Amino acid sequence: MGLVGTILTLPFAPVRGVGWVVDKVRQAAEDEYYDPAPVQEELVNLERARTEGRVDEEAFARREEELLHRLEEISAYRLRQRETES
Repeated sequence: MGLVGTILTLPFAPVRGVGWVVDKVRQAAEDEYYDPAPVQEELVNLERARTEGRVDEEAFARREEELLHRLEEISAYRLRQRETES
């Protein structure tokens, strides 16, 4: 883009800047949502609660299934991201 193009598109610079910020916020939110570490930590805590008798077997099985499903969702998302980047 030449000097004329730069001058003509200058009024749109704030819009492009806002778009960049929105994209960065979206990416940070996705990175946090699809981070497996908190889910894995919750699985460890759930197991500890079961062995200490704070959670019965039925509640343990139900919550464990939810957490394992969440880990599968995270894994599928990360696989799609890698395929998109390739």
